[in-house]
Amino acid sequence: MRLLIVGTLDGHITTAGKIALEHGAKVAHVDTVDAALTALRSGQGADLIMIDVCLDVARLCTSLKSERISVPVVGCGIGADPKLAVDAIRAGAKEYIPLPPDADLIAAVLEAVAEEANALVHRDPAMAKVLRLADQIAPSNASVMITGESGTGKEIIARYLHSKSNRASKQFISLNCAAIPDALLESELFGHERGAFTGAVSRRIGKFEEASGGTLLLDEISEMHPRLQAKLLRAVQEREIDRVGGSQPIKVDIRLLATSNRDLEEEVRRGNFREDLYFRLNVVTITLPALRDRPQDIEPLAQHFVTKYAEANGMPTPALSPKIRELLQNHFWRGNVRELENTMHRAVLLAQDGVITEDSLLLTGTSLGPSGVEEAARTNTAAAPAQPQAAAGNEVRARVGNTVADVERDLILDTLQHCLGNRTHAANILGISIRTLRNKLKLYSQGGIAIPMPGAAEPSPA
Repeated sequence: MRLLIVGTLDGHITTAGKIALEHGAKVAHVDTVDAALTALRSGQGADLIMIDVCLDVARLCTSLKSERISVPVVGCGIGADPKLAVDAIRAGAKEYIPLPPDADLIAAVLEAVAEEANALVHRDPAMAKVLRLADQIAPSNASVMITGESGTGKEIIARYLHSKSNRASKQFISLNCAAIPDALLESELFGHERGAFTGAVSRRIGKFEEASGGTLLLDEISEMHPRLQAKLLRAVQEREIDRVGGSQPIKVDIRLLATSNRDLEEEVRRGNFREDLYFRLNVVTITLPALRDRPQDIEPLAQHFVTKYAEANGMPTPALSPKIRELLQNHFWRGNVRELENTMHRAVLLAQDGVITEDSLLLTGTSLGPSGVEEAARTNTAAAPAQPQAAAGNEVRARVGNTVADVERDLILDTLQHCLGNRTHAANILGISIRTLRNKLKLYSQGGIAIPMPGAAEPSPA
């Protein structure tokens, strides 16, 4: 765990850093937002940022987002002032910690960040087999290709490999190749010099340099353009990269992991993926089973997510009845662990009197009966791709007297209220795009429904 503290925290910096160190964190300190950004651009890296709310939290968060530096930010300020907390969340912080620092609270935040990155819950023999293979190859420096359907937990396995490797004390860096435009991906991988292109206002260290000494995960590598694959091949072969706009090659020492939800051999046959790169990456393959093929993991994962989101929302942990466990066990889970996580998050928010009911789950009804696969295919075909999972169809009754559309509306508004009107945070929790969320809010507003505004504690007209 790498913690970067920004600001003086009104004299509490020493105490906060000491608490974090006692819980195994590596702590670095800078005084300003500019210094923090410089440190991150130079490859210092961080798993969590704690920033004094007297500084410009919004500028830090905006800069991190625009430069695609993915690290959670926690605001810190004197006392439990609700306005300070709201302002920090509005600016982009995920949490607010009052000062003087409470040891248990800081420990809980550090634990939550670590758990988010490394949670690996399993009971099924199919996953036990995967982990045995992972344990066997983890100490090596061999490249590993991790394959499986979307939502099976490929990045979790990658982090597991790193944690069991000889590089565990060094950094683990992940880059989603599908989330970055082709024109920017080269800079993300290899870095750039100041003035290398429009917008390159300063030198930026790429992921290869940032991960040097540790592990680099290239997530969804099959989405990378063949032109860039050639440059990646050289980096993999020579362990040497060139920054965009640079003139000198730079040596790097990394262990490379890659994931894909596609059949890469088929992509090679189609000419979409370089064969030489495929064989360079595919020293060892770990294939993750779909959740429906590891049924004994469904119940412990569901309980894990219920506990996680009940704690995150400050709610009592609701119970899972035998009937609910049966429904979860028989569901098709075409979205795998990610779908199960979203389902249990919704269920916690919609639980009644501390109990999760069928209405709380909002399952599509697709099950693993005799025709489960065919039924799942029909469900996938019929489902509107841009709709949240709560919208299984207006004709289905989710509660007595309420359609699924009613429940979906209430869930969206409740989630938005919980996020203090933060659209991006709410969309992430709901598992929908920000555009879909905004479109729905516009419809609700046109219907005369009050919409929570960003930072608002109570709903206001949109």
